[in-house]
Amino acid sequence: MSKSTEALEVAVAEVIANKNSDGSPGSARQRANIDRAFSRILKIAAPRIRHFIRQYGLSAFHEDAEQVCAIAVHRAIEAYDPTKAKFTTFLNWQIRGELQSLRFRLMTDQRPSARKVEAVTVTIHAGTTTPDGEETSLEALVEDEEALERTERAASDHLAHETCAALLDAYVEAERKAGIEQLRKRARARRPKRDMREARPDLPVSFRAHLAGPDPEELAALHERLERDRAIIERSLFSGDTREALSLDTSLTRERIRQIVRRASKQLARLVQTDPRFAMLAEQAGLERAGAPADKPTPAPAQAGIMPAMHQPHNRAVTVSKPAERPADAPRELDVPVAALIPQQPGRLSL
Repeated sequence: MSKSTEALEVAVAEVIANKNSDGSPGSARQRANIDRAFSRILKIAAPRIRHFIRQYGLSAFHEDAEQVCAIAVHRAIEAYDPTKAKFTTFLNWQIRGELQSLRFRLMTDQRPSARKVEAVTVTIHAGTTTPDGEETSLEALVEDEEALERTERAASDHLAHETCAALLDAYVEAERKAGIEQLRKRARARRPKRDMREARPDLPVSFRAHLAGPDPEELAALHERLERDRAIIERSLFSGDTREALSLDTSLTRERIRQIVRRASKQLARLVQTDPRFAMLAEQAGLERAGAPADKPTPAPAQAGIMPAMHQPHNRAVTVSKPAERPADAPRELDVPVAALIPQQPGRLSL
């Protein structure tokens, strides 16, 4: 037995000793011991792994080959049985199997169908030249620069479609509840049929047919109308169909379609503002309104002054001049109220 074989046996025994028999994860100390033992196994088996990688012609894919060999070590530890063979036997078979599988995945020219057309496997990092003569790599040639943009656009369209569908569902559900409540009120106000009166003469005069609930025919008509309105709203608001096309498809007038769409637009806007499920739409709408150009401020109304508005047509003939100054030696006029100059009559109160 070689030294590497003995070292592998010791390392594998340490891994098995730190594992719980019931398969449950061990303590932190046990996991640390397993990691150290596994690292030691990889270090001891490194020459063997490099030998098999060269043997299977996978030197150009050395990193991938090392990864599958690490997986092979894990599987060899799980399948190891000391009573059947040494650990090196289990390890060799697992490494061979993983490398053979990797070879068939990467080197497609080794398959019988590829040999017929003389295919050759080339690494994607190999250098090449463009039609213009510039040096580049195969990875750059096969890379799709617009893939990310298309993916984001498709994801955005999908989210927008789902949001519109959810908004329409909420609108239709609200309309259905309102319509059913209206039908219930109509049923409560409806008088019972004559045959019910004849069969139940004991019923009071104030009895109404509310026990039977909404009329099934009216309820079916309500559901049919809501489905029709949903299709009209979806095609008009989200698909861009014209009223003329909708009128031809639904046998409704264009004015009726305009009324349906206008009422739905108001209700949808109210749902966006009140329903927490569409808070993001309301926030986006608020951001768009904030980014829009602000309206021009309304000028403040001019204050009314003592002087007449000379720019008005009816005041153009009015002239305003400064009163002449009174001479200093002119007699002073008495400031007497006008009411004092009117003679008072007996029996009247003069204010």
